[in-house]
Amino acid sequence: MFKKRDETQPITTSQSPATRVTSVLGSGISWKGSISGSGGVRVEGAFEGDISLRGMLVVGETGRVTCNHVRANVVIVAGKLNGNITAEKVEIRSTGRIWGDVTTAAFATDEGAFLRGQIQMEDSVDIGLPPVNGIAPPGETQED
Repeated sequence: MFKKRDETQPITTSQSPATRVTSVLGSGISWKGSISGSGGVRVEGAFEGDISLRGMLVVGETGRVTCNHVRANVVIVAGKLNGNITAEKVEIRSTGRIWGDVTTAAFATDEGAFLRGQIQMEDSVDIGLPPVNGIAPPGETQED
């Protein structure tokens, strides 16, 4: 007997919360405030405020983010982001637009991507966030 593969789920190995989206701000939503914590967030609507994540931020094609300084482990931009970014990895998709400076250890763009700002590449990047709930993220040690 054959089992049909669920096309909505990519075939991957076990993912940590830092590499998957756990919350979505939908395309019809406008939000002002702050997003912080651990996990992945996808923005398809409009967001204005502060973003500090131990995890992934995805700005979808319909997403518009305005933030003085985005801090996250991974930032993927397919929509519009106005603000500086500090992240371990930054990707700008072909429809992505960024107005701001980027500090990262890994950077990738697709043809057609737009960046108005400077890129500062580092060997490693500290996103400057404290451990969540007193638990150090994988690969980092917590001092007592």
